[in-house]
Amino acid sequence: MSIILTHAYYLFEDPKEQLIMRPYAPLGLLYISAYLNENHIENHLYDTTFYSKEEQLNFIEKKQPKAIAIYTNLMTKINVIKLVNILKKDAKYGFPKIILGGPDITYNCENYLNTGVDFLIIGEGEQTTLELYQAIANNKNYSDIPGIAYLENGSVKKTAPRVKMKSLELLPLPNRAAIPVEKYLDTWKTHHGKSSMTISTQRGCPYTCKWCSTAVYGQSYRRRPANMVAQELKMLKETYSPDSIWFVDDVFTVSHKWIKSFHEEVLKQDAIIPFECITRAERLDDEILQLLKEAGCFRIWIGAESGSQKIIDAMDRRVDVNVVKEAIQKTNALGIETGTFIMVGYPGEDEEDIRETISYLKAANPTHFTITIAYPIKGTSLYNEIENKITVQPNWETTTDREIDFKRTYSRKYYDFAVRRIVNEVNYNKELLKGKEKNRLSSLKLKTKSIIAKTGMKLYK
Repeated sequence: MSIILTHAYYLFEDPKEQLIMRPYAPLGLLYISAYLNENHIENHLYDTTFYSKEEQLNFIEKKQPKAIAIYTNLMTKINVIKLVNILKKDAKYGFPKIILGGPDITYNCENYLNTGVDFLIIGEGEQTTLELYQAIANNKNYSDIPGIAYLENGSVKKTAPRVKMKSLELLPLPNRAAIPVEKYLDTWKTHHGKSSMTISTQRGCPYTCKWCSTAVYGQSYRRRPANMVAQELKMLKETYSPDSIWFVDDVFTVSHKWIKSFHEEVLKQDAIIPFECITRAERLDDEILQLLKEAGCFRIWIGAESGSQKIIDAMDRRVDVNVVKEAIQKTNALGIETGTFIMVGYPGEDEEDIRETISYLKAANPTHFTITIAYPIKGTSLYNEIENKITVQPNWETTTDREIDFKRTYSRKYYDFAVRRIVNEVNYNKELLKGKEKNRLSSLKLKTKSIIAKTGMKLYK
């Protein structure tokens, strides 16, 4: 008997990712696999990233597992539901018990269970997957296993919440040997000239941003010891030789004490690999920036979400936009690349807020920025605030929360044009700052696109 751990992301079905080609391994599943290995549970991890659904199903048919645990999120939900339907209807797969986990299931329990799924894991997955599989394999009662949901007489039954793992040093290293790491490294090398891998050092986030989901790890802060993180870096350096590391933590510098220890350990263990991370502006200062640089940091993503203090406050970001701007400028000056995130279409945002965002991006001048139109994730404070203002609520099984729309200051089309306006106007400013003769034609194209987008905003205001 065994359990298969898998997901339903197929890179070659994703046209957007095929343009970007920056795939990362399913780190959460790798942690669960390692935890099951440590507890002597036979498990097979099928990473679908570079494969097809047909290849995945062939693997399942061959293994005939007792259970299948599938990670799901906003991006993969539709594929997961299709996979569940196949496994529940076709006898050649042996009718395994189907378990789902991931951030999307916590506030959609009934919907997921009604697709035919047997169990949902709510919250962190390692301990719950182990206990649930042991119950399934031995035909034992599972009603007292914390952190699960299932149907009982047609109604959703939730057990007591699982107490969060307090000491992350008890976690084994992710089972990277279970996946084709070389495919990730080669893909990065081919398309970007350098490879990249991921590491997680913490779980939970102590902040309260209204649009952000804390469905899995909760509003907490738990961290692996810095010496263990350095050991993992050293292992990756010696085993895979990645060119860079992406720390997936929500706020990498939340603890200055930890950063100082991390800096000391990576130098002592000769574990430096160039890395990038995400953090908050108020958790950076001159000393921390210098320590990050010495430890190998080449890029920091500093959250802002808007250039308007009014919108930042509405989001409950609890930061001053000028502090964010200055943090980006200081990071640039130190020779570390910067990135920032922008969200438009947040409740209450108007044209003046968008102008302020453009001004902020021009002044801060981050190396990179990403931009998206705000959408409400079920279970977040944002969703609760706009629930009675939803204007588009598409079919749950065939769409994601990204397609939910609500009454905003202006139409959704207005904000589509606002995105184009911001991107082109800010990039035009970047070209001007370069001051190179050869950029004149490029600058003209960007400025023209910005003017066209501004006209579109007026039409749809």
